[in-house]
Amino acid sequence: MNRIHYTKPSITSLEIEYATDATTHGWGTRCYEYIEKFEHQFCKHLDVKHAIATSSCTGAIHLGLAALGIGPGDEVILADSNWIATVAPVTHLGATPVFVDILPTTWCIDPSRVEEAITPKTKAIIAVHLYGNLCEMEALLDIGHRYDLPVIEDSAEAIGSVYHGRRAGSMGRFGTFSFHGTKTITTGEGGIFVTNDDALYERVLTLSNHGRSRSQTKMFWPDVVGYKYKMSNVQAAIGCAQIERVEDLIHRKREILAFYRQRLGGRTGVHLNFEPNDVVIGAWMPTVVFEKGCGIDKDCLEAAFSNADIDARPFFHPLSSLPMFQSCPENAHAWDIPNRAMNLPSYHDMTEEELDRVCQVLEQVQIEPSHA
Repeated sequence: MNRIHYTKPSITSLEIEYATDATTHGWGTRCYEYIEKFEHQFCKHLDVKHAIATSSCTGAIHLGLAALGIGPGDEVILADSNWIATVAPVTHLGATPVFVDILPTTWCIDPSRVEEAITPKTKAIIAVHLYGNLCEMEALLDIGHRYDLPVIEDSAEAIGSVYHGRRAGSMGRFGTFSFHGTKTITTGEGGIFVTNDDALYERVLTLSNHGRSRSQTKMFWPDVVGYKYKMSNVQAAIGCAQIERVEDLIHRKREILAFYRQRLGGRTGVHLNFEPNDVVIGAWMPTVVFEKGCGIDKDCLEAAFSNADIDARPFFHPLSSLPMFQSCPENAHAWDIPNRAMNLPSYHDMTEEELDRVCQVLEQVQIEPSHA
């Protein structure tokens, strides 16, 4: 019986064809050809004005925050449940992250906690669309408007997610996406910065090119100290093929989540990714959460999947539980949910037999009788 991996990319002859072309011909005057094409295609998919392909989503966040002038003495509010990639740029810039709790339904940032955390030092709010679930953007954008704070969308995991007709990443001051090998769309490593703000775009474009403004006529003359977060032409070539296939890739993710819902959704004490009305989630990472008190925790789930030769990922630890940050156990949901949750396998080419094997593990886990 083959091991079931939690994720792996979908690579076809199209990706190989484009990458081969970029490797063979994408040098000299053509060294940005696929990058520019990918940025254009991504703008069209997302319905935004500007995109800058980067070496990672973390780099895209760093560029955007730097362009907003975030620095020492500033505070940035974000959810306690997430991977460290979102908060690292905040600390790199010398600002202070302020972690707040998540909603128990979507596992995304709680807008009411955001408003409570705002101080005169607050300079930005980061909305992370965790596992493809969507933040309550209407409430967050309203808070941002009332307090004159930019709302930033970390959409690393949210390709395919749509909030009231608008795609994740297109609603905030800027958005970012990841194309890591685990994501629905991949370039191996990579990310992208997107925005509808012309002035912000120009600042990020300058910072992303070692501080060289495109209006500068002197060669090798940076106007500021910038960064080097460019995506390579070969990576972008793979991205061009992936974005051409984006609807199929998203559809398959949603199809896999629907399978899990059908098999597991009716079981008492078991919850999967929440999809409110007028919202479509891209279902990057189908996740199961067991109710409190049902006798199921992540340790027993990890053991059950390991015994069945299946990879399953634990839910993200609360960021404030990590040794480099101040502990915030008052963020009750962020600290509790990871103890009874697990990310489920969901790669594009999963067979029905493999999906069935995953479901069998969860169906065989014994819930205490009081919750049966």
